[in-house]
Amino acid sequence: MKAARMLIVDDESANLKLLERLLNSHGYSNIDLVSDAREVVAHYQAIRPDLILLDINMPYLDGYQVMEQLQALDDPLLPPIVILTAQHDKSYLLRALSAGARDYVTKPLDANELLMRVRNLLDAQLAHRMMHDQKKVLEELVEARTEELRRTRLQVVQRLGMAAEYRDEETGNHILRMSHISALLARSVGWSSANCELMLHASPMHDIGKIGIPDAILLKPGKFEPHEWEIMKTHSTIGGKLLAGDDTDLLRMAQQIALTHHEKWDGSGYPAGLSGEDIPMSGRIAALADVFDALTSVRPYKNAWSIEEAVNMITENSGRHFDPALVNVFLEKLPEILEIRSRFDDPKSCS
Repeated sequence: MKAARMLIVDDESANLKLLERLLNSHGYSNIDLVSDAREVVAHYQAIRPDLILLDINMPYLDGYQVMEQLQALDDPLLPPIVILTAQHDKSYLLRALSAGARDYVTKPLDANELLMRVRNLLDAQLAHRMMHDQKKVLEELVEARTEELRRTRLQVVQRLGMAAEYRDEETGNHILRMSHISALLARSVGWSSANCELMLHASPMHDIGKIGIPDAILLKPGKFEPHEWEIMKTHSTIGGKLLAGDDTDLLRMAQQIALTHHEKWDGSGYPAGLSGEDIPMSGRIAALADVFDALTSVRPYKNAWSIEEAVNMITENSGRHFDPALVNVFLEKLPEILEIRSRFDDPKSCS
């Protein structure tokens, strides 16, 4: 407490010296003296005092105006203010307290009374400051822990997506390309930054349901028999079930994508046969990004298509497989999409 910072404001230099000597004699040494009320705010911001002793009647600015300036700073740790004045009228007391003063001492000052008020107010202020600092530290710890949990969750999500891809297509970077293309398209249609980030991290789980498809079907190099194709199509509903029951925005979007990224604009897709805008935008975006990257990537059962061939296929299927407005955005953003493909290229992808 003896190291507490104090700011004393009085236009009479004799009063300032008297108060300084009194406080020094009782161990308070961290004291700043101000005789010009116009300089109070600057001194306050420089030293951030723990207590202010303030005269009322001063030239240029009176004590009430000084308190108004201090209140305007909106400092959550504004220190207690003790008014020092020769005015004994109760109206001065009430006005000072309503303006933000915490205590009021009349002149001539009683040294013992002033010292006790200083000690009590400093005790309360330092306790308040300690609580504020502890709260800040706790908030920082919570924020750091939350960020750590978020990163861990995203890593788990990405690895789940990669697990499904490795079982099927044996490519490490498909989900990276597909998810970044999805986020780019989402941003291009006006999604918020937060929702674009959700798209980036939810879309890698679009084929998580393939974990539930038997190897004999999933890894078959040739064309599926009708009954095999029906089993293969269940990966959408399997993925939806795997991701159901979580109330986080991330997994809700991931479930939506898993369920709807094989729906088609004309209603001929699966599993629900949704059409047009009944298909969630997240599913429409993921479908376009997934198909484009799959076409232009090498698979065990096919060679990579050229960029021109893939773009022509997507354009031809505008209004059938894909949302036509989204296809227009895709074509507009094609240079950026190709940059994403280049950034996350792998040996089996088309250049």
